[in-house]
Amino acid sequence: MDKKNLKKGTICVQGGWQPKKGESRVLPIYQSTTFKYDTSEQMADLFDLKASGYFYTRLQNPTNDVVASKICDLEGGVAAMLTSSGQAANFYAIFNICEAGDHFISSSTIYGGTFNLFAVTMKKLGIECTFVDPDAPEEEILAAFRPNTKALFGETIANPVCNVLDIEKFARIAHSQGVPLIVDNTFPTPINCQPFKFGCDIVTHSTTKYMDGHASCVGGCIVDSGNFDWGAHRDKFPGMTEPDPSYHGLAYYESFGKAAFITKATVQLMRDLGSIQGPQNAFLLNLGLETLHLRMRRHCENAQKVAEYLVNHPKVAWVNYPGLKSDKYYDLAQKQFEDGRSCGVVTFGIKGGREESIRFMDNLKLACIVTHVADARTCVLHPASHTHRQLSDEQLIEAGVRPDLIRFSVGIEEAEDIIADIEQALNA
Repeated sequence: MDKKNLKKGTICVQGGWQPKKGESRVLPIYQSTTFKYDTSEQMADLFDLKASGYFYTRLQNPTNDVVASKICDLEGGVAAMLTSSGQAANFYAIFNICEAGDHFISSSTIYGGTFNLFAVTMKKLGIECTFVDPDAPEEEILAAFRPNTKALFGETIANPVCNVLDIEKFARIAHSQGVPLIVDNTFPTPINCQPFKFGCDIVTHSTTKYMDGHASCVGGCIVDSGNFDWGAHRDKFPGMTEPDPSYHGLAYYESFGKAAFITKATVQLMRDLGSIQGPQNAFLLNLGLETLHLRMRRHCENAQKVAEYLVNHPKVAWVNYPGLKSDKYYDLAQKQFEDGRSCGVVTFGIKGGREESIRFMDNLKLACIVTHVADARTCVLHPASHTHRQLSDEQLIEAGVRPDLIRFSVGIEEAEDIIADIEQALNA
């Protein structure tokens, strides 16, 4: 059976590890830093990329590669690599094509940690980021481009505001300027959205969220579509097309074609920065992936019920959820997401403002206040006080984070129990 024809649910269960006769049915954990060879020449060929194989886990590990290949198949890409976190994935994706003196553009409505990474830390490295309103007209976003702009970035569903990115629009803008579109697809996962189908070039994930699904291991992933033609924009991306003096003069695009982006990220960035995902965490991630298709359906079903309950409650000021017909992103969600299912995250505010929202959260019993989002258990967070507290009031507004915004991550418990918990907290 051609794996290209397999449904995503089947890939979740049976993708990646393919045991041969007498091998473990379950993905083995290669808990080893090093791998043995018989001759010095064999090892040299590996370092020169003349032969394939494993020699040091910081660069590659069999357990990690199997899990990366499963995520790659789910997204419909050509190559993927695991990282130690979603932050590392986003950093590597940008840093792989940008260097000091370069510029990139990002949607302003992104996760607070990513916003700080782009606005502060990348700037220290000499890489400048301009933030744009993702809902702005194309002409306004185009005006942010410069001759040294190397990428356009956005989140499929913005964390935490739940804005939906118009991927086709962003892809059209990026490609008109000869740069790739990078999309963080953490919230919908490839179960609900495959950004490559809408023109995206590179996808990132915090696998810590729905993919793991149980708040057990931190991780990230980068997937390349193989569709961006680095050779056609040779002058803009010399790091991809010209010889790399740090790796035997290797020219990645010339040598590896569609696999160039991930190869460079592995042998150059992972070699030097080392943000590898541990094999044990990759094993746990794979367990999560095996039920991802089942959990995402339940997350979305529950979130829809919660959103419909909240939008009709007299004590609730506003609700953002793309599954609501009243939501400004409803039509776009129906277009980009499978069966219109987005994710399990609902954002809303309580009448009375910030203090009432905090009081409501403190009175929840079933839902727990944690810094996490998108796992099997219902959890809640006040971004302005927690994940986004490093941002100024001005930056909070730019990121679309209202002072009263509650990020409610709906779990896979019984929806009736989740709603009952919300009800008692609202009336406490």
